[in-house]
Amino acid sequence: MKKPAFPLCAAFSAFSKNIAGLFKPLDVVVALLSLGAVVFSGVAVYATPHGNAQVSVRGQDGAWIFPLDAEETVTVHGPLGNTVVAIHGRRVRVLSSPCGNQTCVAQGDIEAAGQWIACLPNNVFTVIESGEENRDELDASAW
Repeated sequence: MKKPAFPLCAAFSAFSKNIAGLFKPLDVVVALLSLGAVVFSGVAVYATPHGNAQVSVRGQDGAWIFPLDAEETVTVHGPLGNTVVAIHGRRVRVLSSPCGNQTCVAQGDIEAAGQWIACLPNNVFTVIESGEENRDELDASAW
């Protein structure tokens, strides 16, 4: 008496026979080229560092602008005391702040244009801006 085939193996065998008939060699080539284009686009957009990004640190006494690749520690005076912002290794973080909840310190590092850290109780705002944008154009905040 012949043993029945393991059901999973039989199902996989039938599935692979059906799939093999659906795809032609050119379909596989087009699918691989499309996947390569998607991967290349993702790497080109997200992995390229922006060389002229800058860090803007604003407090009640003024504003400071540094290149993102600077190695700086800035002490910003606010209504509660001093907030310390560090720029190191193309990353920015708040090292210490006198505010009670410490959310700005807990946020950790930021490193890309458009990211920001705010210490609202101490009126300190830090943002990474891309130097590529044209500041003379109108944007949504101008309306």
